[in-house]
Amino acid sequence: MASKRRFFLLVLSLFLVEPAFAWDLQKTVNQAATIIRRFKQMPEKSIPRSVFQDARGFAILTVIKAGFIFSGRGGTGLVVAKTSKGWSGPSAISVGGVGFGFQIGVNATEFILVLNTPEAVEAFAKGGNFNIGGSISATAGPIGRTAEAGVMPMAAIYTYSQSQGIFGGISIEGTAIVEAPDTNREYYKREVSPSEILSGKINPPPGAKILIDALQAPYKEEGKEEEFDK
Repeated sequence: MASKRRFFLLVLSLFLVEPAFAWDLQKTVNQAATIIRRFKQMPEKSIPRSVFQDARGFAILTVIKAGFIFSGRGGTGLVVAKTSKGWSGPSAISVGGVGFGFQIGVNATEFILVLNTPEAVEAFAKGGNFNIGGSISATAGPIGRTAEAGVMPMAAIYTYSQSQGIFGGISIEGTAIVEAPDTNREYYKREVSPSEILSGKINPPPGAKILIDALQAPYKEEGKEEEFDK
C-alpha cells in the first residue's frame, strides 16, 4: 500500500509543474488529427455540427488523471485558431490541476475545448498561463443532434471528452493551461509566440496539414457528408 501511495504522489507531483522539456509536437499534431476525426465520426454522441462550424478555435488535449486520496491531472496538447487565411498552425500547451478525491487509478482522457469567442482564443494567444473557468467562462458543451438547432454559445469555451470510447461534455474548470515555448521553438525552428501562431502571421508548417485536413474534413451525419467552412 505504501508503495502505491508513493507512486501516485509521484504521478501527481508531475502535474503541478510546467514540463521542463520540449516534446515532439508533430506527434501531438498527428494525435490531434485522429481525435478530431474520431469526434466527427460520432455526431450523435459528441460535438454538434453547428458548434464545430462556428468555433473560433480548438484546444485539443490528452490528459492523464490519477487519484489516491489526492487527485490530479496533467498532459499536453495544442491549440489552433480560425484566421482570415484559414486555420492557423498549432501552438503547444501543457495542462495540469490538482484536487481531492477517492478514485484510485490512472486514466487517460482526450479533450476538445471549443473556443467560441475571440476572447477565448486571446486567452491562449497571450501566452503565459491561465486557469480555465477563471477570467474565461467554460462549461460542458451540448451533445449530439438534439442540440443542433439554434445552439447559441453559453460560455466562451465548451469542453468535450472521450475516454474508453465514451464521448460527452465535461467541465474542467480549474485546469491550468501553460504555454510550451520550447516545444514551439523546436517545431517552428525559431522563437515564436502563441500570438504570432494563432493570428496566422506565421504559416503552418507542412506537418500541420494532417490536422488542418481533419478540421476541414466532412462532418458525417445520417449518412450525409457536409463540409465545414474553411
